[in-house]
Amino acid sequence: MIETIATAALAVNENLKIQKRRIENGKSKKRLSFVTGTHGDELEGQYLAYIVGSYLDEHIDCLDGIVDIYPALNPMGIDSITRGVPMFDLDMNRVFPGSKDGTMIEMICSMIVDDIVGSDVCIDVHSSNIFLKEIPQIRMSVPTAPTLLPYAKMMNVDFIWIHDAATVLESTLAHTLNTRGTKTLVVEMGVGMRITKEYCRQLFDGILNLMKELGMWNGETAPVREPIVSEGREVGFVNSDAAGIFVPCANFGDTVKKGDHIGDVVDPLSSKTVEKVDAVCDGMIFTLREYPVVYGGSLLARILQPAAGGVEK
Repeated sequence: MIETIATAALAVNENLKIQKRRIENGKSKKRLSFVTGTHGDELEGQYLAYIVGSYLDEHIDCLDGIVDIYPALNPMGIDSITRGVPMFDLDMNRVFPGSKDGTMIEMICSMIVDDIVGSDVCIDVHSSNIFLKEIPQIRMSVPTAPTLLPYAKMMNVDFIWIHDAATVLESTLAHTLNTRGTKTLVVEMGVGMRITKEYCRQLFDGILNLMKELGMWNGETAPVREPIVSEGREVGFVNSDAAGIFVPCANFGDTVKKGDHIGDVVDPLSSKTVEKVDAVCDGMIFTLREYPVVYGGSLLARILQPAAGGVEK
């Protein structure tokens, strides 16, 4: 069943509609919400919404509960391939919880929150931007980690990044929902404006596993991987010192040592290597530059430093 959960009038007799699809079976009232499309240039979640919905359609007898799929919280952004909300120059994920008496976007955000609140778990799927590629990961704040970490470990991601509280924006959907008692996991994976099928399939297996653990799914599930958790560990940031074209020689997910050569910044005009890029610490590369044009200060990579006892293999 497709429902319109929020609507607002636009110019030229058009309407902005935020829609969800509810898939329901059995007697259980357990509810999982799947949310994506907050940023219009993040498309990994679009394909994941499709494969989750189509699989549940084919195996509806295995579902005992409710799955709500919100494929496009920012449909105008997706239609125009714009990260924010077109015309308003707003990042939608900086407007929550919104306000019933606010601007159009604030009202839309308020209605979205009201509709999702009460879910047993919400999965908020994001991609990276067009510049960086991210290993499949879940991000959470230090205060929410005791509650969310057990659920995050069910999701078949490679990495769980626990942020200091100071880095978590209170105006995000996930923060709003978590403070209102709806456990919300923020997934980051892939690269902006692209679909990485293998990452979507990886998360699909994780979603089924989570549903199994919630008692909502009695069908088949695949084994899930044990994620690396950042708790008590530092993240090293590799930034460029020069402008040019970044050519990596390390691979995404590689384990490196401090000083290892991970790429070069080259100048096409002079045909010179203007910077040799080295790892700033030991650890695993979990973010790597995808868009090659860089300037001084551009982020090239993030490296998760090892836990006590050495680097993971």
